[in-house]
Amino acid sequence: MKEFELKYGCNPNQKPARIYMEEGELPITIHCGRPGYINFLDAFNSWQLVKELKEATGLPAVSSFKHVSPTSAAVGLPLSDRLKKACFVDDIPELDASPLACAYARARGTDRMCSFGDWVALSDVCDVTTALLIKREVSDGIIAPGYEPEALEILKTKRKGSYNIVEIDPDYVPAPVERKQVYGITFEQGRNNFEISEALLQNIVTENKSLPESAARDLIISLITLKYTQSNSVCYAYGGQAIGVGAGQQSRIHCTRLAGGKADTWFLRQHDKVLSLPFLPTLGRADRDNVIDGYINKNEEDVCADGVWQKYFTSRPEPLSDGEAREYLSKVSGVSLGSDAFFPFGDNIERAHRSGVAYIAQPGGSIRDAQVIETCDKYGMVMAFTGMRLFHH
Repeated sequence: MKEFELKYGCNPNQKPARIYMEEGELPITIHCGRPGYINFLDAFNSWQLVKELKEATGLPAVSSFKHVSPTSAAVGLPLSDRLKKACFVDDIPELDASPLACAYARARGTDRMCSFGDWVALSDVCDVTTALLIKREVSDGIIAPGYEPEALEILKTKRKGSYNIVEIDPDYVPAPVERKQVYGITFEQGRNNFEISEALLQNIVTENKSLPESAARDLIISLITLKYTQSNSVCYAYGGQAIGVGAGQQSRIHCTRLAGGKADTWFLRQHDKVLSLPFLPTLGRADRDNVIDGYINKNEEDVCADGVWQKYFTSRPEPLSDGEAREYLSKVSGVSLGSDAFFPFGDNIERAHRSGVAYIAQPGGSIRDAQVIETCDKYGMVMAFTGMRLFHH
């Protein structure tokens, strides 16, 4: 297949639309559905992310993508019982036997509100356990290097048989130069083939230079995630997964705050009060996500208020107080943080500290690097200057 006609472009009024190869064949097979323009942007960006993450860590990797940025990315490490419950996968006894399914449970479970209607990328052949997990979530499509026959049949039943299932040739190597048009003008640049590995973390500029292997792994996860996140961007990572992604902000402190808030919510989803919320058995998974977010962050609707809680719970839950949330988060430590460009002020470090960040990787190069390093030293953090900017647009 040399080209594939799309239903429309980014919006329904943008026609005609297609993907095509100027030379050779498209490196994909479409097993089901009719992916759209944004679907393929998510598919090809997310595939690059998980492919590089697998190469860097040696572990199966999964990413959940929405609107050309990852909501999360994760590698296939086992989940604790508490995390399984927070990710809504505690009912899958065979989960631990599939590292790929563990990676999916982590990636999808990180920011479940943003992952609603996502595009999924798998680094490895999709197995049955992973397919069963994907089947019950609201998702637009998936890209993987292959599918077990039974897994493919399971996925084909999603969305009444219209779920977008794409298989990509894992040996495909794109041209070293890429092009795109904006306003009828063609842009050309070399592809960002920069390899992210632990070698990038050798220039530690803080007084504390102790970087555990687990923290180095999480920094690598954050940096590879950022490589495919719309800039400006910051990524918090912990325990083998990205737990907070702040994408597309004009100010770096806003990236840090946005991602930090998501990381805080991820930790608070594992609070005893959240795990024991008495949901109505008829309440769907997506609705539970919305209610949990409202319960934690006290959004537009007070889900514990009289006349409201009856819509969601069998009994009125006790609210999670600000003091309880602060106390819980104060015990969080060992979080890693990556940034796609330098931190211009120490305020980013102050905000990161509030979310338990102990390890940082950023390019360096600000005229206020000394101030940023000093703020890290105040909290005993480890910070590496990578010397490599990771803007992505």
